[in-house]
Amino acid sequence: MTFKMTRRQLVGATAAGLAAAPLSRAFAQVRVQVDQGNFQPIPIAIPNFVAGGQGDGEVSAGIASVITNNLKRSGLFAPIDQAAYIERISNIDVPPQFPSWRQINAQALVTGRATRQGDGRLKAEFRLWDVPAAQQLTGQQYFTSPESWRRVAHIISDQIYERLTGEKGYFDSRVVFVDESGPATRRVKRLAIMDQDGANVRYLTRGADLVLTPRFSPSTQEITYMEFGGGDPRVYLFNVETGQREIVGNFPGMSFAPRFSPDGQRIIMSLQQGGNSNLYVMDLRSKSTTRLTDTPAIDTSPSYAPDASRICFESDRGGKPQIYVMAAGGGAAQRISFGDGSYSTPVWSPRGDYIAFTKQGGGQFAIGIMKPDGSGERILTSGFHNEGPTFAPNGRVVMFFRDLGAGPHLFTVDISGRNELQVPTPGFASDPAWSPLLS
Repeated sequence: MTFKMTRRQLVGATAAGLAAAPLSRAFAQVRVQVDQGNFQPIPIAIPNFVAGGQGDGEVSAGIASVITNNLKRSGLFAPIDQAAYIERISNIDVPPQFPSWRQINAQALVTGRATRQGDGRLKAEFRLWDVPAAQQLTGQQYFTSPESWRRVAHIISDQIYERLTGEKGYFDSRVVFVDESGPATRRVKRLAIMDQDGANVRYLTRGADLVLTPRFSPSTQEITYMEFGGGDPRVYLFNVETGQREIVGNFPGMSFAPRFSPDGQRIIMSLQQGGNSNLYVMDLRSKSTTRLTDTPAIDTSPSYAPDASRICFESDRGGKPQIYVMAAGGGAAQRISFGDGSYSTPVWSPRGDYIAFTKQGGGQFAIGIMKPDGSGERILTSGFHNEGPTFAPNGRVVMFFRDLGAGPHLFTVDISGRNELQVPTPGFASDPAWSPLLS
C-alpha cells in the first residue's frame, strides 16, 4: 500500500540520458524568487505523461494532474492550460520543440512517461526543461507499485519545486487531523490522516471517544494525541505504518497539547493540577517525567525549536495569554508577544526562523508568524475563529482551521500572507498537524 512505500524504494538511479544539466543563466532570470513581495508565479507547462503501453493512459494523465495541482496550489507556479499547447509530446527521449513552448510563454516544461513493467511494477520518468535556454535541468526515474502512482507524483512535484525555487518541497507529506461529523450537539470526532492535498483519507480511530490535539513526530511516522473516554484523558502514541497504539501514561489531573521533541524520543505537554497548569517533559524510553515550569499560572501549548535547544509556549502569567520562550530544560522564560490582544497555540517552524500563533482581539481570530525573538510579527489571515496553525515540512506554508459557524474546515496560507486556499476534506475538519517529508 502507498503509505508503506519508502522514498528509497521508490527512487531509482538517475536514468541514462536523464542527467541533470547546469542551471542556465537564462533560466536563473525566471527562477521563482519566493521572498520578493511583487513576485509573479512562473508559467509552467505540464503535459500528460506519455503512456508507455496500453492501459497506462489513466495513470499517465493522473500523475500530470497531481503535479499540476500541487504546483498550482503552492502559489509559486502558474500551470498553462493544456488547450493552449502547440506541440503534443509523444516521445520524452527527444528534446521538445522549444519555439512552440516559448510561443505560449512557458518558462519551464515538464515531460514524462509512465510504463507498466513486466514484473508488474510502474516505471515513472520525468524531465524538467528550461524553455528560454532550451536546456534540460533535471530528470529522474522511479519504480513503484502501480497503486503508489500518486506518491510518485508528489515526489516529482518536490523535485520540480526544489529545482525552481531553491527550497525543499513539501508535497510528499501527510496531515493528521480531527474529522468531525454529526450534529453540533453530538459531534463525532475521529482521528484521520490524508495526503497533504486531501487525497487518500484514512480513519485511525472509530469515534467512540473524543480525540484532540494530534501531533506528528518530526522524525518518524508516529502521532501523539489526547483521548477522552471513561475517566481521565490519556495521551497516546499511534504508529501510522503499523496501526499500533500505546498509552504514553496516565497523569494526575488533565493533560493538554502533547508534542514530540525533534528527535522523537520525548513528549512535552501541559499537566493541570488545581487551577494552574505547568509544562512537563517525558522520556518515552524510561517513562520518567521532568517538570519544566512551576508557576501559579496556566502554561500550555509547548513546542520545541527544531534544534531542541528552546521551547515556545503559551502562558497567562502576565495577565492574559502570551507567548514565551525558554531553554528546553526549563529556567527563566522570555515573553516575545507584545501586540494588542492575546496569543495562543504557538508552534515553531521546522526551519527555525518563525513561530506561528493564533491571535485573538477585537472579535477577530488571526493566524500569524513572528521571529523567535518576537520581532517581525506578520498577520497571515484574520477573521472569525481561525485557530491551530501547523507548518509544512519546509516551513513555507501554514495550515490552520476556520469555523464560520456551521463547522470547521482546513485552510493553507503562504508565510507571505498570500494564496489562502481551503483544503478538501470529506466533512468538517479541525486541529491539523503536518507530517515531516515521508522517508
